[in-house]
Amino acid sequence: MKIAPEGFPFIVGFGLASVIAFFIGSLPGSILILITAFMIFFFRDPERAVPVGEDIFVSPADGKVIVSETVFDKELAGGNAHLISIFMSPLDVHVNRAPCSGTVMNVKHNPGRFFSAFKKEAFLQNDNITMTMDSAMGKIVIRQVAGTIARRAVCRVKPGDELAAGQRYGIIKFSSRVDIYLPADSLIKVRHGDRVTAGETIIAARGRA
Repeated sequence: MKIAPEGFPFIVGFGLASVIAFFIGSLPGSILILITAFMIFFFRDPERAVPVGEDIFVSPADGKVIVSETVFDKELAGGNAHLISIFMSPLDVHVNRAPCSGTVMNVKHNPGRFFSAFKKEAFLQNDNITMTMDSAMGKIVIRQVAGTIARRAVCRVKPGDELAAGQRYGIIKFSSRVDIYLPADSLIKVRHGDRVTAGETIIAARGRA
């Protein structure tokens, strides 16, 4: 099973702690083994079958769609855009993937607070990293949002990097959310409450007149 590299410090740390704990008592060691097993499960990074197509957007995250609406955001999206927010529980894969092929234009860390990622306040106030992509379908903005437990988002790319649709580009540690701003004329394929899979679920397609 493939493990995201960001998980190795947690897995090794708890693994060593569990071995040491067994010299103290079986109960502490057993608890730490369970934690180690959870860390392996949490940081799993399965392969995905990315749909083929130059006019589609795939989900950047695993989880549940909690927002799907047209918004006006001059700062991030440059005007009208369609916002899709995906909440990731601790049981979801937390590796994030590019929604389409394109060039990374900008990566910015925005310090903030740590409300529950499911709450509306997280949308505006939580610590987050925004990545802006230039694609054949227009400007795309993806925001990795930290939550109460997930206080560290990791973006592995930098401006100028080329990404393919479905390519891994980052991870958020523990429960969190990802917001994606798509062109306002995109044909949205998901709605509130839908479950999506990063790199596989088609969430939108290029808008057509």
